Formats: sequence, C-alpha cells, structure tokens
Amino acid sequence: MDLIQFVEKEFATETELPKFGAGDTVTVSYKIREGSKERIQNFRGVVIQLRGSGSTKTFTVRKMSGNIGVERIFPLYSPFIASIEVNKHGSVRRKRIFYLRELTGKKARIKEKRF
Repeated sequence: MDLIQFVEKEFATETELPKFGAGDTVTVSYKIREGSKERIQNFRGVVIQLRGSGSTKTFTVRKMSGNIGVERIFPLYSPFIASIEVNKHGSVRRKRIFYLRELTGKKARIKEKRF
C-alpha cells in the first residue's frame, strides 16, 4: 500500500454526509473563525461539480448574489463543514455543469428531479 494512502486512512474521520451530485441545490453550513469567536455561515447554491477521490474530494457550489455569480469550493471531508443539507435534486445530463456560468434569469433554472 502506498504510504500516502496509509496515512490518509489513519487520519480519516467518518462523517455522515447526504448523497448529492451536480445540479442539486444544497445548503452548506460552514464554520468561520473570526479571532476567538466561531460562527456558522450558510452558503446555499447549486452544485456545479464534484471532483477528486477519497479524502481529497471537493465540490463547487455556485450561487447568485445580486447580479453577481459567486462560486466556492468546499473540501468534502473538511472539519469546518458543520452540515450539508440537500434542498432540491436537479435533473441534469452532465457531471460538470459549467454552462450555467453563462446563463442568467429563467434560462439558468434546473429542472427538479421527482421521485
């Protein structure tokens, strides 16, 4: 076994995370430390991509703040993530939906997946 994989397996913390993918609308509760204070900030948006594997897996969330698109990359197994809540499951055909960056308004809507 590779030494890096061995160390990653030793320090891995098993956290219960919901299943989500590209096109899903999620709310990420992220711990922010300001000086000695710590607070939780919510970031709600559409998952654009999942990338990586194992403990280095990351996901990108995009939201519109006014007329400006804001993207943030979160490590999936970060100790600063308090919780991840899936609000809507989106129906998309691709794993990476970067075409959403050019779309605005009603064109940027994603059809909801019904179960």
